[in-house]
Amino acid sequence: MTRPYRSVLYIPAANPRAMEKAQTLAADAIIFDLEDAVAPSGKLAARELLAKALLADYGGRARIVRINGLDTEWGEGDARAFAAGADAVLVPKVSCGADLDRVAALVPDTPLWAMMETAAGMLNAAEIAAHPRLQGMVMGTNDLAKELNSRFRADRLPMMPGLGLCLLAARAHGRVIVDGVFNAFKDEDGLRAECEQGRDMGFDGKTLIHPAQLAIANEVFAPSASEVELARRQIEAFDEASGQGRGVAVVDGKIVENLHVETARATLAKAAAIAELAG
Repeated sequence: MTRPYRSVLYIPAANPRAMEKAQTLAADAIIFDLEDAVAPSGKLAARELLAKALLADYGGRARIVRINGLDTEWGEGDARAFAAGADAVLVPKVSCGADLDRVAALVPDTPLWAMMETAAGMLNAAEIAAHPRLQGMVMGTNDLAKELNSRFRADRLPMMPGLGLCLLAARAHGRVIVDGVFNAFKDEDGLRAECEQGRDMGFDGKTLIHPAQLAIANEVFAPSASEVELARRQIEAFDEASGQGRGVAVVDGKIVENLHVETARATLAKAAAIAELAG
């Protein structure tokens, strides 16, 4: 992965002012939402607004369109409307690979992303992640909680089986995967804790519902200055050891092997990609 996905901000496609403002926000990616954020009476108008909005310059931000499900009267029209002009099409409530097949036929040249928000989707995560057109997965934790009939907990214990299954599937097939939203957008401490949990689990970033959440997500999911410095020292130490015919190095009293060097190089690549996006 070269493009960072630390912060993935939902923007209602029915709100032209919000879509215009998104051109200047510090989001790595934007999900233009035609589904949950738009009332049934406004679906067609939102589709037209979004088509015009995507003609604008969003810089290096990834532009992802969440369409309505194909089981609705708007889904097929959404897919056809954004078969071109977006960086990816996000399919809601994906429960199996066949759900992606139907959209792939309508969107032949645009990468697909999958909303992972159903119990069936959790159980079929490996099949979904293996789909040849899939680029990324988005955790829909609100819908998943509704399906599970689970209660909110700060540690997200009820979410862990589903989050873990999707992470394993994404990593097994080399897909981007971003964590679900944090609903209390004014609770900065809670947001930071959940971002740190998602980062430590292995997510690439977090979906967000408000611009006020961007700074924390961008900070938490970026390599810190100390992590970048350590990565450089690990690479240098390992290269020196290799030049002397040794297969391991020692940095700060810890063994550094080839697998650690691969992680270090990924850290530097992510830092470089973030710097390029910011520039």
